[in-house]
Amino acid sequence: MTAPRLEARAITTARLDLLPLLVEHAEEMARVLSDPALHTFIGGTPDTPEALRTRYQRMTAGSPDPAVTWLNWVIRLRGEGGLTGTVQATVSAAGAEIAWVVGTPWQGRGIATEATQALVAWLERQPVAAVLAHIHPGHRASAAVATAAGLTPTDEWHDGEIRWLRAR
Repeated sequence: MTAPRLEARAITTARLDLLPLLVEHAEEMARVLSDPALHTFIGGTPDTPEALRTRYQRMTAGSPDPAVTWLNWVIRLRGEGGLTGTVQATVSAAGAEIAWVVGTPWQGRGIATEATQALVAWLERQPVAAVLAHIHPGHRASAAVATAAGLTPTDEWHDGEIRWLRAR
């Protein structure tokens, strides 16, 4: 079984536009993701605009593995006009592994939940076997987002994180 070849398309919700990632988003996203607290559970430190531009160039070029498709979106809050975070899906024959991050100033407003629900709904309309995420056991906010998007925790662990799954 091979992974479907998908392409990120714009997705809209009541308040949000999920826009396919472009290298040009790097400058604004570097500001959005600049709070070191965002890296508490994911590790690392905030990227400079230049480092993020380089990473976005790699991401938009696509996976070097033909069996894997990288799909990446930035989240724009329409009422405020600016970018607030990202959602992503790595699609393989096993399914779509998703992740999300919302900048600190926009947290607690349901943006991650709304964006992730929209992403999962979009993925449900694609030929993917399952939707999964890996969440640090202490990250209650991400667990709440995953639950709202219809994922449930499993007994499986990966690199210190719990595997969450939405089976088809």
